[in-house]
Amino acid sequence: MPEKTSDVGFTQRINREYYNFTTAEKRAADYVLAHRAEAQHLSITELAEASAVAEATISRFARRLGYSGYNAFRLDIARSLTAISGQLSPLAGEVTDQDSFSEIIRKIYAADADAMAQTLELIEEDTIRAAGDIIEGAEKVFCMGQGGSMILAQEAAHLFTTTGCKYFAVTDNHTQAITTATMTEKDAILYFSYSGATTDLMHTLSIAKKRGVKVILITRYPNAPGVKLADVVLQCGSNESPIQLGSVAARIAQMYLLDVLFSEVCLRHLEDARQARLTIAEAQADLHLV
Repeated sequence: MPEKTSDVGFTQRINREYYNFTTAEKRAADYVLAHRAEAQHLSITELAEASAVAEATISRFARRLGYSGYNAFRLDIARSLTAISGQLSPLAGEVTDQDSFSEIIRKIYAADADAMAQTLELIEEDTIRAAGDIIEGAEKVFCMGQGGSMILAQEAAHLFTTTGCKYFAVTDNHTQAITTATMTEKDAILYFSYSGATTDLMHTLSIAKKRGVKVILITRYPNAPGVKLADVVLQCGSNESPIQLGSVAARIAQMYLLDVLFSEVCLRHLEDARQARLTIAEAQADLHLV
């Protein structure tokens, strides 16, 4: 069945099937229709909890409506909001084409600042320390992700390399699996995944689990499937709609977490970190023209 993009199409799907739903599916339908703006941001686990049903119920509910899966269902929720707001914007901060330049830059600033504020509320000292313990104790730390999250993994490897040479970015999903399959219990993985629910993530972390490799996962959703395969989970803030994948606000939230984790590791060996960064600065001095 082709995915419809109008509010009428989305609502009609639910109304057409409503009396064929089970009692649990009706609870899910009622929640989505009453909280559409919020539902577009929720993972399948969070929507199940919010509507007081099982995840399997949400999955059956979406497929009964003709969607290929939960992500397609969530995308149509976002599309349906256009009938209400008149906008289908890929921009963060609720920016519209009617905004002045001053309004745009202030909205974007507010969205980015809010992403950090949300993350600040989610940071737990014990969790950061546990992640620091893993990094400190590992012989090698491999930074991974997919798509936009891989850019963050590369930044993490670059940042941590300024304090030592045991950090590596692994940029290809096949190479990630191969590399993980040859790791030992002395190694660790720092994995970035906003959703915490991609097939590549699950494949790589499943291998890591079998190898006894410690995993730190940075994600938005504390109940995502990947969380079950991680040793430590660092949760970032910032909500993305399905059409704002890879938003700057979400990346800023993850970068903030990365900076906190980096500081935790450096503070444990502050003089060593200072000397390493000084040595690197001296090595790079001759690369500048002035």
